[in-house]
Amino acid sequence: MTFHGQHLIAGARIGSDDTFTASQIDGPGHPVSKGNPELIDRAVLAAEAAFDSFAATTREARATLLDTIAHEIEARGAALTQIATAETGLPVARLDGERGRTTGQLRLFANHIREGTYLDRRHDPALPDRAPLPRPDLRMMQRPIGPVAVFGASNFPLAFSVAGGDTASALAAGCPVVVKGHEAHPGTGELVAEAITAAIASCGMDAGVFSFVHGGAQSVGAALVCHPLICAVGFTGGLRGGRALFDLCAQRPVPIPFFGELGSINPMFILPQAGQARGAQIGTAWAGSLTMGVGQFCTNPGVAVVLDSQASAVADAASVALQGVGPQPMLTEGIAQACRAGTDALMQVKGVRPIMHATSDARNGAPGLFSVSAQDWLTTPALAHEIFGPVGILVTVRDMDEMRKVAQSLSGQLTVTLHLEDADTDAAQALMPVLERKAGRVMVNGFPTGVEVSDTMVHGGPYPASTNFGATSVGTMAIRRFLRPVCYQNLPQALLPRDLQ
Repeated sequence: MTFHGQHLIAGARIGSDDTFTASQIDGPGHPVSKGNPELIDRAVLAAEAAFDSFAATTREARATLLDTIAHEIEARGAALTQIATAETGLPVARLDGERGRTTGQLRLFANHIREGTYLDRRHDPALPDRAPLPRPDLRMMQRPIGPVAVFGASNFPLAFSVAGGDTASALAAGCPVVVKGHEAHPGTGELVAEAITAAIASCGMDAGVFSFVHGGAQSVGAALVCHPLICAVGFTGGLRGGRALFDLCAQRPVPIPFFGELGSINPMFILPQAGQARGAQIGTAWAGSLTMGVGQFCTNPGVAVVLDSQASAVADAASVALQGVGPQPMLTEGIAQACRAGTDALMQVKGVRPIMHATSDARNGAPGLFSVSAQDWLTTPALAHEIFGPVGILVTVRDMDEMRKVAQSLSGQLTVTLHLEDADTDAAQALMPVLERKAGRVMVNGFPTGVEVSDTMVHGGPYPASTNFGATSVGTMAIRRFLRPVCYQNLPQALLPRDLQ
Protein backbone atom coordinates (compact mmCIF):
# COMPACT_ATOMS: atom_id res chain seq x y z
CA MET A 1 0.00 0.00 0.00
CA THR A 2 1.66 3.17 -1.25
CA PHE A 3 1.83 6.45 0.61
CA HIS A 4 0.73 9.07 -1.91
CA GLY A 5 0.90 12.15 0.28
CA GLN A 6 -2.38 13.39 -1.20
CA HIS A 7 -5.75 14.45 0.14
CA LEU A 8 -8.86 12.29 -0.19
CA ILE A 9 -11.83 14.52 -0.90
CA ALA A 10 -15.18 12.86 -1.55
CA GLY A 11 -13.44 9.75 -2.85
CA ALA A 12 -10.95 11.53 -5.10
CA ARG A 13 -7.19 11.80 -4.63
CA ILE A 14 -6.07 15.40 -4.92
CA GLY A 15 -2.55 16.78 -4.67
CA SER A 16 -1.37 20.32 -4.08
CA ASP A 17 1.71 22.16 -5.27
CA ASP A 18 2.78 23.20 -1.78
CA THR A 19 4.17 20.39 0.38
CA PHE A 20 5.63 19.66 3.78
CA THR A 21 7.92 16.80 4.82
CA ALA A 22 6.60 13.99 6.97
CA SER A 23 9.37 13.25 9.45
CA GLN A 24 10.19 9.69 10.48
CA ILE A 25 12.17 8.16 13.32
CA ASP A 26 14.79 6.82 10.89
CA GLY A 27 15.44 7.61 7.27
CA PRO A 28 14.26 10.37 4.99
CA GLY A 29 10.83 11.90 5.25
CA HIS A 30 8.17 11.91 2.55
CA PRO A 31 6.68 14.94 0.79
CA VAL A 32 3.03 15.53 1.72
CA SER A 33 0.58 17.83 -0.02
CA LYS A 34 -0.33 20.74 2.22
CA GLY A 35 -3.93 21.52 2.84
CA ASN A 36 -5.36 24.93 2.04
CA PRO A 37 -8.68 26.79 2.39
CA GLU A 38 -9.72 25.94 -1.17
CA LEU A 39 -9.44 22.21 -0.47
CA ILE A 40 -11.34 22.64 2.78
CA ASP A 41 -14.13 24.42 0.91
CA ARG A 42 -14.32 21.62 -1.63
CA ALA A 43 -14.51 18.98 1.11
CA VAL A 44 -17.15 20.82 3.14
CA LEU A 45 -19.33 21.51 0.09
CA ALA A 46 -19.23 17.78 -0.69
CA ALA A 47 -20.19 16.99 2.90
CA GLU A 48 -23.12 19.38 2.78
CA ALA A 49 -24.29 17.91 -0.52
CA ALA A 50 -24.20 14.43 1.04
CA PHE A 51 -25.93 15.38 4.29
CA ASP A 52 -29.59 14.99 3.34
CA SER A 53 -29.18 11.49 1.95
CA PHE A 54 -26.81 10.35 4.69
CA ALA A 55 -29.02 11.70 7.48
CA ALA A 56 -31.94 9.81 5.93
CA THR A 57 -30.14 6.44 5.87
CA THR A 58 -31.40 3.70 8.15
CA ARG A 59 -29.61 2.96 11.37
CA GLU A 60 -28.75 -0.45 9.97
CA ALA A 61 -27.17 1.11 6.88
CA ARG A 62 -24.95 3.35 9.00
CA ALA A 63 -24.11 0.48 11.34
CA THR A 64 -23.06 -1.58 8.34
CA LEU A 65 -20.86 1.32 7.20
CA LEU A 66 -19.14 1.45 10.60
CA ASP A 67 -18.61 -2.32 10.59
CA THR A 68 -17.21 -2.10 7.06
CA ILE A 69 -14.78 0.67 8.03
CA ALA A 70 -13.53 -1.54 10.86
CA HIS A 71 -13.04 -4.41 8.41
CA GLU A 72 -11.17 -2.19 5.93
CA ILE A 73 -8.86 -0.93 8.70
CA GLU A 74 -8.12 -4.50 9.78
CA ALA A 75 -7.33 -5.41 6.18
CA ARG A 76 -4.63 -2.73 6.25
CA GLY A 77 -3.37 -3.76 9.69
CA ALA A 78 0.22 -4.69 8.88
CA ALA A 79 0.72 -1.66 6.62
CA LEU A 80 -0.77 0.65 9.24
CA THR A 81 1.52 -0.65 11.96
CA GLN A 82 4.56 -0.32 9.70
CA ILE A 83 3.96 3.29 8.70
CA ALA A 84 2.70 4.39 12.13
CA THR A 85 5.79 2.95 13.83
CA ALA A 86 8.05 4.81 11.40
CA GLU A 87 6.19 8.10 11.87
CA THR A 88 5.54 8.09 15.62
CA GLY A 89 8.16 5.86 17.21
CA LEU A 90 5.39 4.04 19.10
CA PRO A 91 6.05 0.30 19.59
CA VAL A 92 4.32 -2.34 17.51
CA ALA A 93 2.36 -3.76 20.47
CA ARG A 94 0.98 -0.33 21.35
CA LEU A 95 -0.11 0.36 17.76
CA ASP A 96 -1.65 -3.08 17.31
CA GLY A 97 -3.61 -2.53 20.51
CA GLU A 98 -4.68 0.94 19.42
CA ARG A 99 -5.86 -0.42 16.10
CA GLY A 100 -7.99 -2.93 17.98
CA ARG A 101 -9.44 -0.14 20.09
CA THR A 102 -10.22 1.85 16.94
CA THR A 103 -12.07 -0.97 15.22
CA GLY A 104 -13.70 -1.93 18.50
CA GLN A 105 -15.21 1.50 19.02
CA LEU A 106 -16.46 1.59 15.43
CA ARG A 107 -18.30 -1.68 16.07
CA LEU A 108 -19.48 -0.41 19.45
CA PHE A 109 -21.17 2.57 17.78
CA ALA A 110 -22.62 0.26 15.13
CA ASN A 111 -24.31 -1.82 17.83
CA HIS A 112 -25.31 1.30 19.74
CA ILE A 113 -27.28 2.78 16.86
CA ARG A 114 -28.80 -0.58 15.98
CA GLU A 115 -30.23 -0.71 19.50
CA GLY A 116 -31.72 2.76 19.04
CA THR A 117 -32.14 4.15 22.55
CA TYR A 118 -29.75 7.02 21.73
CA LEU A 119 -32.61 8.58 19.73
CA ASP A 120 -34.44 9.35 22.99
CA ARG A 121 -37.80 9.00 21.23
CA ARG A 122 -40.75 10.52 23.09
CA HIS A 123 -44.45 10.80 22.29
CA ASP A 124 -47.21 12.83 23.94
CA PRO A 125 -50.42 11.76 22.15
CA ALA A 126 -52.96 14.39 21.23
CA LEU A 127 -55.65 15.19 23.82
CA PRO A 128 -58.27 16.99 21.74
CA ASP A 129 -60.82 17.01 24.58
CA ARG A 130 -58.48 18.34 27.27
CA ALA A 131 -59.73 21.44 29.10
CA PRO A 132 -59.16 24.29 29.13
CA LEU A 133 -57.02 23.73 25.99
CA PRO A 134 -56.48 20.67 23.83
CA ARG A 135 -53.00 19.18 23.50
CA PRO A 136 -51.52 18.57 20.05
CA ASP A 137 -49.77 15.36 19.08
CA LEU A 138 -46.10 15.85 20.04
CA ARG A 139 -43.21 13.61 19.10
CA MET A 140 -39.51 14.20 19.76
CA MET A 141 -36.35 12.54 18.51
CA GLN A 142 -32.64 13.29 18.18
CA ARG A 143 -31.54 14.23 14.66
CA PRO A 144 -28.07 14.74 13.10
CA ILE A 145 -26.82 18.32 13.08
CA GLY A 146 -24.92 18.52 9.76
CA PRO A 147 -21.29 18.28 8.55
CA VAL A 148 -18.76 17.83 11.35
CA ALA A 149 -15.08 18.83 11.42
CA VAL A 150 -12.63 16.49 13.15
CA PHE A 151 -8.99 17.23 14.01
CA GLY A 152 -6.61 14.30 14.18
CA ALA A 153 -4.69 14.03 17.47
CA SER A 154 -0.93 13.73 17.74
CA ASN A 155 -0.74 11.19 20.55
CA PHE A 156 -3.21 8.58 19.25
CA PRO A 157 -2.61 8.17 15.50
CA LEU A 158 -5.50 5.72 15.24
CA ALA A 159 -7.95 5.87 18.17
CA PHE A 160 -8.24 9.68 18.34
CA SER A 161 -7.53 10.53 14.72
CA VAL A 162 -9.00 9.89 11.29
CA ALA A 163 -11.33 7.03 12.26
CA GLY A 164 -11.28 7.70 15.98
CA GLY A 165 -14.12 8.31 18.38
CA ASP A 166 -15.07 11.71 16.96
CA THR A 167 -15.43 10.37 13.42
CA ALA A 168 -17.12 7.15 14.53
CA SER A 169 -19.72 8.95 16.65
CA ALA A 170 -20.41 11.59 14.00
CA LEU A 171 -20.93 9.00 11.27
CA ALA A 172 -23.11 6.96 13.62
CA ALA A 173 -25.25 10.05 14.22
CA GLY A 174 -25.70 10.56 10.47
CA CYS A 175 -23.28 13.47 10.02
CA PRO A 176 -20.74 13.65 7.18
CA VAL A 177 -17.18 14.24 8.39
CA VAL A 178 -14.26 16.33 7.17
CA VAL A 179 -11.00 15.38 8.89
CA LYS A 180 -7.93 17.58 9.11
CA GLY A 181 -5.05 15.15 9.43
CA HIS A 182 -2.25 15.67 11.93
CA GLU A 183 1.16 16.52 10.49
CA ALA A 184 2.89 14.12 12.89
CA HIS A 185 1.56 11.01 11.13
CA PRO A 186 0.23 11.89 7.65
CA GLY A 187 0.92 8.47 6.15
CA THR A 188 -1.03 6.74 8.90
CA GLY A 189 -3.87 9.22 8.47
CA GLU A 190 -3.97 8.78 4.72
CA LEU A 191 -4.09 4.98 4.95
CA VAL A 192 -7.00 5.10 7.41
CA ALA A 193 -8.74 7.64 5.16
CA GLU A 194 -8.40 5.12 2.32
CA ALA A 195 -10.10 2.51 4.49
CA ILE A 196 -13.04 4.83 5.21
CA THR A 197 -13.32 5.84 1.54
CA ALA A 198 -13.30 2.19 0.46
CA ALA A 199 -16.03 1.35 2.99
CA ILE A 200 -18.24 4.20 1.79
CA ALA A 201 -17.90 3.01 -1.81
CA SER A 202 -18.57 -0.61 -0.79
CA CYS A 203 -21.76 0.48 1.00
CA GLY A 204 -22.93 2.51 -2.00
CA MET A 205 -23.09 5.80 -0.11
CA ASP A 206 -22.40 9.33 -1.30
CA ALA A 207 -18.62 9.84 -1.41
CA GLY A 208 -19.05 13.27 0.19
CA VAL A 209 -19.83 11.57 3.52
CA PHE A 210 -16.09 11.66 4.27
CA SER A 211 -13.08 13.71 3.26
CA PHE A 212 -9.50 13.89 4.53
CA VAL A 213 -7.32 16.96 4.12
CA HIS A 214 -3.69 17.02 5.22
CA GLY A 215 -2.58 19.87 7.46
CA GLY A 216 0.65 21.79 7.14
CA ALA A 217 -0.50 25.32 7.97
CA GLN A 218 -2.65 26.97 10.64
CA SER A 219 -4.88 28.39 7.93
CA VAL A 220 -6.23 24.89 7.23
CA GLY A 221 -7.67 24.45 10.71
CA ALA A 222 -8.99 27.99 10.78
CA ALA A 223 -10.69 27.56 7.40
CA LEU A 224 -12.32 24.35 8.59
CA VAL A 225 -13.84 25.67 11.83
CA CYS A 226 -14.89 28.94 10.18
CA HIS A 227 -16.58 27.36 7.17
CA PRO A 228 -20.25 28.38 7.38
CA LEU A 229 -21.46 24.85 6.56
CA ILE A 230 -19.58 23.14 9.40
CA CYS A 231 -21.94 22.53 12.31
CA ALA A 232 -19.64 21.22 15.08
CA VAL A 233 -15.97 20.47 15.73
CA GLY A 234 -14.26 17.57 17.49
CA PHE A 235 -10.71 18.29 18.68
CA THR A 236 -8.07 16.64 20.86
CA GLY A 237 -4.87 18.60 21.42
CA GLY A 238 -3.10 21.31 23.34
CA LEU A 239 -4.67 24.17 25.28
CA ARG A 240 -3.18 26.97 23.19
CA GLY A 241 -4.21 25.68 19.77
CA GLY A 242 -7.52 24.33 20.98
CA ARG A 243 -8.48 27.59 22.67
CA ALA A 244 -7.68 29.51 19.48
CA LEU A 245 -10.01 27.26 17.49
CA PHE A 246 -12.66 27.44 20.21
CA ASP A 247 -12.57 31.23 20.04
CA LEU A 248 -12.94 31.12 16.25
CA CYS A 249 -16.04 28.93 16.62
CA ALA A 250 -17.54 31.37 19.12
CA GLN A 251 -16.80 34.39 16.94
CA ARG A 252 -18.47 33.06 13.81
CA PRO A 253 -21.61 34.86 12.61
CA VAL A 254 -23.38 31.64 13.56
CA PRO A 255 -21.42 30.16 16.49
CA ILE A 256 -21.04 26.39 16.63
CA PRO A 257 -20.11 23.96 19.42
CA PHE A 258 -16.41 23.14 19.76
CA PHE A 259 -15.92 19.85 21.56
CA GLY A 260 -12.28 20.19 22.51
CA GLU A 261 -10.16 18.17 24.90
CA LEU A 262 -7.37 20.57 25.82
CA GLY A 263 -5.32 19.51 28.82
CA SER A 264 -5.29 17.83 32.22
CA ILE A 265 -2.80 16.97 34.97
CA ASN A 266 -5.02 14.18 36.36
CA PRO A 267 -4.08 14.51 40.03
CA MET A 268 -3.98 11.61 42.48
CA PHE A 269 -4.73 11.99 46.20
CA ILE A 270 -3.02 9.46 48.44
CA LEU A 271 -5.05 9.26 51.65
CA PRO A 272 -3.36 8.61 55.00
CA GLN A 273 -4.06 4.91 55.52
CA ALA A 274 -3.21 4.08 51.91
CA GLY A 275 0.01 6.08 52.16
CA GLN A 276 0.99 4.28 55.35
CA ALA A 277 0.08 0.80 54.12
CA ARG A 278 1.42 0.93 50.56
CA GLY A 279 3.09 4.24 49.81
CA ALA A 280 6.07 2.56 48.11
CA GLN A 281 3.80 0.34 46.04
CA ILE A 282 1.82 3.38 44.88
CA GLY A 283 5.05 5.21 44.02
CA THR A 284 6.34 2.36 41.86
CA ALA A 285 3.02 2.00 40.02
CA TRP A 286 2.81 5.77 39.56
CA ALA A 287 6.17 5.74 37.80
CA GLY A 288 4.90 3.09 35.41
CA SER A 289 1.76 5.05 34.59
CA LEU A 290 3.68 8.32 34.35
CA THR A 291 6.09 6.98 31.73
CA MET A 292 3.62 4.88 29.73
CA GLY A 293 3.85 6.00 26.11
CA VAL A 294 6.58 8.47 27.20
CA GLY A 295 3.93 10.31 29.17
CA GLN A 296 2.01 11.24 26.02
CA PHE A 297 -1.44 10.31 27.29
CA CYS A 298 -4.10 12.91 27.99
CA THR A 299 -4.81 10.98 31.19
CA ASN A 300 -1.18 10.96 32.32
CA PRO A 301 -1.23 11.30 36.17
CA GLY A 302 1.15 14.25 36.44
CA VAL A 303 0.53 15.13 40.10
CA ALA A 304 0.32 13.13 43.33
CA VAL A 305 -0.76 14.72 46.63
CA VAL A 306 0.39 13.06 49.85
CA LEU A 307 1.01 13.83 53.52
CA ASP A 308 4.47 15.19 54.41
CA SER A 309 5.10 12.25 56.70
CA GLN A 310 4.42 9.72 53.91
CA ALA A 311 6.00 11.51 50.96
CA SER A 312 9.45 9.89 51.18
CA ALA A 313 8.11 6.36 50.68
CA VAL A 314 6.23 7.40 47.54
CA ALA A 315 9.09 9.55 46.22
CA ASP A 316 11.84 7.00 46.83
CA ALA A 317 9.97 4.16 45.15
CA ALA A 318 8.93 6.29 42.19
CA SER A 319 12.47 7.62 41.78
CA VAL A 320 13.99 4.14 41.71
CA ALA A 321 11.47 3.01 39.12
CA LEU A 322 11.99 6.10 36.97
CA GLN A 323 15.77 5.71 36.99
CA GLY A 324 15.30 2.48 35.09
CA VAL A 325 13.53 4.28 32.25
CA GLY A 326 15.86 5.68 29.62
CA PRO A 327 15.17 8.37 27.01
CA GLN A 328 12.59 7.29 24.45
CA PRO A 329 11.38 8.82 21.16
CA MET A 330 8.42 11.15 21.49
CA LEU A 331 5.79 11.69 18.83
CA THR A 332 7.49 14.72 17.32
CA GLU A 333 10.62 16.73 17.91
CA GLY A 334 8.43 19.71 18.78
CA ILE A 335 6.66 17.74 21.54
CA ALA A 336 10.02 16.63 22.94
CA GLN A 337 11.30 20.20 22.93
CA ALA A 338 8.16 21.44 24.68
CA CYS A 339 8.54 18.74 27.34
CA ARG A 340 12.14 19.77 28.00
CA ALA A 341 11.16 23.44 28.11
CA GLY A 342 8.39 22.70 30.59
CA THR A 343 10.76 20.71 32.78
CA ASP A 344 13.42 23.43 32.66
CA ALA A 345 10.83 26.04 33.64
CA LEU A 346 9.64 23.86 36.50
CA MET A 347 13.11 23.69 37.96
CA GLN A 348 13.25 27.49 38.11
CA VAL A 349 10.10 27.78 40.25
CA LYS A 350 10.69 28.74 43.86
CA GLY A 351 10.08 25.85 46.22
CA VAL A 352 10.30 23.10 43.60
CA ARG A 353 12.85 20.40 44.46
CA PRO A 354 14.07 17.84 41.91
CA ILE A 355 13.86 14.25 43.12
CA MET A 356 15.24 12.78 39.91
CA HIS A 357 15.75 14.29 36.46
CA ALA A 358 17.11 12.50 33.41
CA THR A 359 18.33 14.41 30.37
CA SER A 360 17.43 13.89 26.74
CA ASP A 361 17.90 15.54 23.38
CA ALA A 362 16.46 15.75 19.86
CA ARG A 363 13.19 13.82 19.62
CA ASN A 364 13.66 11.89 22.88
CA GLY A 365 11.90 12.41 26.19
CA ALA A 366 13.17 11.41 29.63
CA PRO A 367 11.43 11.13 33.00
CA GLY A 368 11.53 13.72 35.75
CA LEU A 369 10.13 13.79 39.28
CA PHE A 370 9.83 16.88 41.47
CA SER A 371 8.34 17.81 44.82
CA VAL A 372 6.77 20.98 46.17
CA SER A 373 4.95 21.92 49.33
CA ALA A 374 1.24 22.64 49.27
CA GLN A 375 1.98 26.22 50.36
CA ASP A 376 4.11 26.84 47.26
CA TRP A 377 1.66 24.95 45.03
CA LEU A 378 -1.22 27.12 46.17
CA THR A 379 0.65 30.37 45.48
CA THR A 380 2.09 29.33 42.09
CA PRO A 381 -0.70 28.64 39.56
CA ALA A 382 1.83 27.80 36.84
CA LEU A 383 2.63 24.55 38.65
CA ALA A 384 -0.80 23.25 37.68
CA HIS A 385 -0.08 23.58 33.94
CA GLU A 386 0.23 20.33 32.02
CA ILE A 387 3.68 19.15 30.94
CA PHE A 388 3.02 16.74 28.10
CA GLY A 389 5.54 14.02 28.86
CA PRO A 390 6.88 11.70 31.60
CA VAL A 391 7.16 14.37 34.30
CA GLY A 392 5.54 14.17 37.73
CA ILE A 393 5.12 16.51 40.69
CA LEU A 394 4.68 15.30 44.27
CA VAL A 395 2.71 17.85 46.30
CA THR A 396 3.22 17.44 50.05
CA VAL A 397 0.52 18.52 52.51
CA ARG A 398 0.59 18.92 56.29
CA ASP A 399 -2.89 17.53 56.92
CA MET A 400 -6.21 16.68 55.28
CA ASP A 401 -7.40 20.29 55.44
CA GLU A 402 -4.46 21.29 53.27
CA MET A 403 -5.13 18.37 50.93
CA ARG A 404 -8.67 19.68 50.50
CA LYS A 405 -7.31 23.16 49.69
CA VAL A 406 -5.10 21.66 46.98
CA ALA A 407 -8.16 19.89 45.55
CA GLN A 408 -10.15 23.12 45.63
CA SER A 409 -7.37 24.95 43.77
CA LEU A 410 -7.57 22.66 40.75
CA SER A 411 -8.99 23.67 37.42
CA GLY A 412 -11.06 21.18 35.42
CA GLN A 413 -9.58 17.72 34.94
CA LEU A 414 -10.27 14.64 32.86
CA THR A 415 -9.63 12.43 35.88
CA VAL A 416 -8.93 12.52 39.60
CA THR A 417 -7.84 9.49 41.59
CA LEU A 418 -8.16 8.53 45.24
CA HIS A 419 -5.79 5.97 46.72
CA LEU A 420 -7.44 4.72 49.89
CA GLU A 421 -7.99 1.94 52.39
CA ASP A 422 -11.28 1.19 54.13
CA ALA A 423 -10.21 3.33 57.08
CA ASP A 424 -9.85 6.31 54.70
CA THR A 425 -13.56 6.35 53.87
CA ASP A 426 -14.39 9.38 56.02
CA ALA A 427 -11.51 11.37 54.53
CA ALA A 428 -12.57 10.36 51.03
CA GLN A 429 -16.16 11.39 51.67
CA ALA A 430 -14.94 14.83 52.70
CA LEU A 431 -13.03 15.20 49.42
CA MET A 432 -15.69 13.81 47.07
CA PRO A 433 -17.89 16.95 46.83
CA VAL A 434 -14.80 18.84 45.64
CA LEU A 435 -13.43 16.19 43.30
CA GLU A 436 -16.63 15.38 41.43
CA ARG A 437 -16.94 19.08 40.53
CA LYS A 438 -13.41 19.05 39.14
CA ALA A 439 -13.32 16.01 36.87
CA GLY A 440 -15.24 13.92 34.39
CA ARG A 441 -14.01 10.66 35.90
CA VAL A 442 -13.29 9.93 39.57
CA MET A 443 -11.51 6.66 40.29
CA VAL A 444 -10.21 4.73 43.29
CA ASN A 445 -7.03 2.67 43.69
CA GLY A 446 -6.00 2.66 40.07
CA PHE A 447 -4.23 4.75 37.46
CA PRO A 448 -6.11 6.72 34.83
CA THR A 449 -4.01 5.96 31.74
CA GLY A 450 -6.44 3.27 30.61
CA VAL A 451 -9.72 4.65 29.21
CA GLU A 452 -12.41 2.03 28.72
CA VAL A 453 -14.55 2.54 25.62
CA SER A 454 -18.03 1.83 26.94
CA ASP A 455 -21.51 3.14 27.58
CA THR A 456 -20.56 4.61 30.97
CA MET A 457 -17.22 6.28 30.19
CA VAL A 458 -16.87 10.06 30.48
CA HIS A 459 -13.74 11.41 28.86
CA GLY A 460 -14.12 15.12 29.40
CA GLY A 461 -14.51 17.53 32.27
CA PRO A 462 -14.71 21.19 33.25
CA TYR A 463 -12.49 23.62 31.35
CA PRO A 464 -9.63 23.31 30.44
CA ALA A 465 -9.96 19.53 30.44
CA SER A 466 -12.60 20.09 27.77
CA THR A 467 -14.60 22.97 26.37
CA ASN A 468 -17.96 21.33 27.06
CA PHE A 469 -18.31 19.64 30.46
CA GLY A 470 -21.53 17.92 29.41
CA ALA A 471 -19.86 15.88 26.69
CA THR A 472 -17.48 12.96 26.34
CA SER A 473 -15.16 12.05 23.48
CA VAL A 474 -14.94 8.37 24.51
CA GLY A 475 -17.85 5.97 24.90
CA THR A 476 -21.25 5.78 23.29
CA MET A 477 -22.49 9.00 24.92
CA ALA A 478 -20.13 10.80 22.51
CA ILE A 479 -22.83 10.54 19.84
CA ARG A 480 -24.89 13.17 21.68
CA ARG A 481 -22.44 15.86 20.56
CA PHE A 482 -23.60 15.55 16.97
CA LEU A 483 -27.35 15.30 17.51
CA ARG A 484 -30.04 17.81 18.42
CA PRO A 485 -33.62 17.25 19.58
CA VAL A 486 -36.43 18.07 17.15
CA CYS A 487 -40.09 18.18 18.19
CA TYR A 488 -42.71 17.24 15.57
CA GLN A 489 -46.19 18.64 16.22
CA ASN A 490 -49.22 17.16 14.47
CA LEU A 491 -47.12 15.74 11.63
CA PRO A 492 -48.69 13.01 9.49
CA GLN A 493 -46.83 9.70 9.42
CA ALA A 494 -45.49 10.32 5.92
CA LEU A 495 -43.56 13.41 7.08
CA LEU A 496 -42.04 11.91 10.23
CA PRO A 497 -38.51 10.50 10.25
CA ARG A 498 -38.52 6.75 9.69
CA ASP A 499 -37.59 6.02 13.31
CA LEU A 500 -40.64 7.93 14.58
CA GLN A 501 -43.19 6.42 12.22
